Amino acid sequence: MKKLISILSLLTLTLSLSAQQAGTYTYDFLNLANSARIGALGGNQVGMGDDDVNLMFNNPSVLTSAISNNLTISYVPYVSEVNIFYTGYAHHIENIGTFGVGIHSINYGTFNRADEEGNLQGTFSASEYAIQLSYAKMLSPNLNLGISMKPIISSFEQYNSFGLAADIGMMYKSTDQLFSAGLVVKNLGSQITTYNNTYESIPTDLQIGIAKKLAHAPFRLALTAQDLLDWNLKYTVNNGSGDVIEGEGNNGNGFDQLMRHMVIGIEFIPSENFWVDFGYNHRRRKELSIGSKMSTVGYSWGFGFKVYKFKFAYGSARYHLSGTSNHFTLTARLSDF
Repeated sequence: MKKLISILSLLTLTLSLSAQQAGTYTYDFLNLANSARIGALGGNQVGMGDDDVNLMFNNPSVLTSAISNNLTISYVPYVSEVNIFYTGYAHHIENIGTFGVGIHSINYGTFNRADEEGNLQGTFSASEYAIQLSYAKMLSPNLNLGISMKPIISSFEQYNSFGLAADIGMMYKSTDQLFSAGLVVKNLGSQITTYNNTYESIPTDLQIGIAKKLAHAPFRLALTAQDLLDWNLKYTVNNGSGDVIEGEGNNGNGFDQLMRHMVIGIEFIPSENFWVDFGYNHRRRKELSIGSKMSTVGYSWGFGFKVYKFKFAYGSARYHLSGTSNHFTLTARLSDF
């Protein structure tokens, strides 16, 4: 165990030396929420270790025998004509471990193709796919280790790219199952082939999360710290007219700097068959709000319930004054049929 922790520590140190500036990488769809529950809890939670097969996309170490034979399907009409799909399945083999497979995809819709003079020449589409191959094994009654390999296929009109990424995660659960903590190195990898002979980094990140279910009240609190390889989240964007727009990033006070790395979730669980989720993403709120018109940007909510042998979940996340994403997830245990 000490050797394993030492390896993960060395890997984290290596990653921190090559931390990326926000907005400078490709395959950014890997950071988008894959399920209704995660979407409702702020967009990311890596410390929740309960029996939800959707969580393996955020941290592969959640895979245990408890979610064996679980199948999930999610659909997210993101913004405009952009659609996100996710499907995942887990299977446990005694004395070997738990395996998971999933497909996370985003379709950007159909676009008009035109020449330099604006003459239409048909249409084209754009989409990206990540195939998730996961494995996890219990190292002790309280500690689980997991890894995901993710081949990535990206296609924008005539430009195509292929990449390979990996997630490595650990999950600790208390004996009473009321507390869990997770650590994951996400999207560790590289482009294999580039769009136009120009190499771009992929969004590698270190994330740490915790979750606590209250012993005598139907609430679970969750907190995830992300973007930990780069404390300064300042960014620059070219507006297309030669002007460079500089995001305020971490120029604020210390508390604001800290909160931009945090995703907060609260779950109300009155019964095993019904739950309500709330989330807050401070970075999303600060970067996507318009001036003083903050509204509910950065906040999210959702709910879920079980009917017969199916679990249905809905999540709503506010990204912008004019942009709200809706998440729909259906999950079932195939062995129940």
